[in-house]
Amino acid sequence: MTAPVAVITGAASGIGEAAVRLYAARGHRVVAVDVAEERLARLAGLDGVAALAGDVAAEETNTAAVRLALDRFGRLDTAVLNAGIGGAGPLESPGAIERFDRLFPVNVRAVAHGIRAAVPALRAGGGGAIVATASVSGLRGDPGTWGYNATKAAVINLVRATAVDYAAQSIRINAIAPGLTETEMTATQVANPDLTARIPVHRWATPREQAEVIWFLTSPAASYVTGVTVPVDGGLSANGGILPPPSAAEERR
Repeated sequence: MTAPVAVITGAASGIGEAAVRLYAARGHRVVAVDVAEERLARLAGLDGVAALAGDVAAEETNTAAVRLALDRFGRLDTAVLNAGIGGAGPLESPGAIERFDRLFPVNVRAVAHGIRAAVPALRAGGGGAIVATASVSGLRGDPGTWGYNATKAAVINLVRATAVDYAAQSIRINAIAPGLTETEMTATQVANPDLTARIPVHRWATPREQAEVIWFLTSPAASYVTGVTVPVDGGLSANGGILPPPSAAEERR
């Protein structure tokens, strides 16, 4: 039986790297895509992984990723559209709109390009699954990060709308909404006890925990799931935020 094939973007670090390693370990062939060519090199030794350096905000990178999957491995079953960048700053701060203009192509347009590139190959193979990485920040507001929040909210509704468009073609499209996760992008924040205290499980996620939910959404176990965004946030979005969640010691009392 031919091994299933996945394209994974934002593959050189964090959730994307964890997803590449997970899919490869479970028998998939993987096209790993990232703009960071040097960091992609550390995935080169994994069996069945082909690396592609490129900016996923550009249509041609997405097209090239799907073409590489078909040329190298003969099929495409899954696309994990994980690439994204962060950004902060008040709306009225200098350069705020310029920062937003840098966020939108990577966080939103790249997802649209990725879906557009993957759909014909998935359809030709009888269907498949796409998962985009949104964020818990797309479900609610965070101070000082309006641009990031707006782009991740756009990903959530892009997933909803395209899932409706392609459901009858046996193509499922979903998203995860990670909460606070230990990645290179969040390295300076992990030690902040105030942030950890806001998470009901009182710890940050690992990239592998996010990748496992991506895996589920692209697996046959999720064959009747499409158009949803799954928060993977340790209960963060369940908390209204007015009061801090109880600690383990408080819950035992």
